[in-house]
Amino acid sequence: MTKPIVRKLRCAVYTRKSSEEGLEQEFNSLDAQREACEAYIASQRSEGWVLVRDQYDDGGISGGTLERPGLKRLLDDVEDGLVDVVVVYKIDRLSRSLMDFSKLVEVFDRNGVTFVSVTQSFNTTTSMGRLTLNILLSFAQFEREVTAERIRDKFAASRKKGMWMGGVPPLGYEVKDRKLVIKEADAANVRWVFNRFLEIGSCTELARKVAKRGIRTPRGNRIDKKYLYRLLNNRAYIGEAVHKGDSYPGEHDGIIDKEVWDKVHAILSESPRKRAARTRADTPALLKGLLYGPDGAAFSPTHTRKGGKLYRYYVSQSVLKHGAGSCPVGRVPAGKIEAAVIDQLRAVFRQPEIVAGTWKATHAQDGEITEADARDALIRLDPLWDELFPAEQARIAALLIERIDVGTDGLNVRLRMDGLTGLAREMMADLGTAA
Repeated sequence: MTKPIVRKLRCAVYTRKSSEEGLEQEFNSLDAQREACEAYIASQRSEGWVLVRDQYDDGGISGGTLERPGLKRLLDDVEDGLVDVVVVYKIDRLSRSLMDFSKLVEVFDRNGVTFVSVTQSFNTTTSMGRLTLNILLSFAQFEREVTAERIRDKFAASRKKGMWMGGVPPLGYEVKDRKLVIKEADAANVRWVFNRFLEIGSCTELARKVAKRGIRTPRGNRIDKKYLYRLLNNRAYIGEAVHKGDSYPGEHDGIIDKEVWDKVHAILSESPRKRAARTRADTPALLKGLLYGPDGAAFSPTHTRKGGKLYRYYVSQSVLKHGAGSCPVGRVPAGKIEAAVIDQLRAVFRQPEIVAGTWKATHAQDGEITEADARDALIRLDPLWDELFPAEQARIAALLIERIDVGTDGLNVRLRMDGLTGLAREMMADLGTAA
């Protein structure tokens, strides 16, 4: 009597370990899983089971994701019809997520592949096997979620004790023995930033000062306005640890005095518009020293308050000395004349002949600068102007304008070509730093 022919079933072993700890050992957890699976396959030799020699291993990768190199190779081989049975040591080695596992089982079913767990033996082709599988997977997912909750609770408890729990340390600190320690060279820069903000009151202007000083983030990146806001609001600098909006005394020393911190946050508590308006009243007028009347006399800035509102003007020195009527144009509203001058400047930035002249002057000093570079630098100033702090606007105006003559028929603005060249070089330097 002839024996019935037994169909060979090609068995692929899949192994996984969540952490990389111990993987460098000669015989590690992946080897132990594979050895147990190979022994089980050998015990089923009479059923036609044969081992596929390709190894599908994922070391140091969580079971909560399907983005695993070894698993992807296994699924590719399943789709190509090279595998009949997938063998694992335990179900959670393949996946800890019920949803992810259902996707894998769908792939296996579509390709006629059976799934077997060595320590939890069942057959996924039967309804009872699927029920058992779902129950076991539910417990595996429950275990994973409980572990995650335990880690979160431990993290929260540690933060409440003021402990450093990892990540990139704030500028001014370094990590030693799992604790934040002041790095004095960077801490001096942090103190400078806080003190300079008290003087300036604007993160936009402060970002320019920081760039000129050459201060960078711990990773060597450029510091912008958003980074400065985060730095000025980081309570680590007064020796506190924060968790989900609540702060606790930290194990580390603070860099900033509480008095300085409170002054900075008194400024930050105001809206940026109010800070700009308040500072504008204390800032030298935009056109101070640049404005002249029909008689050649200079105009001086002045202001008055009515009903709590600030009104600014430029008044001729002739009027101040000799009274009203001594000059055809005795007084002009500051807001209107400043807006007219700024509009003229913006129009100048877009004129091809001005761009060409600026490029020739900068090109003579730096042969690598192209006309496109000069054009981009001047065009960039147009949308940036409104974001500049008043003191910076006044500086640029003094740099660009040689003289403004006010007459009964309008304005005559005389530019400084060397100032325009210098400003273009500044803007190109800023573009290069940002890149």
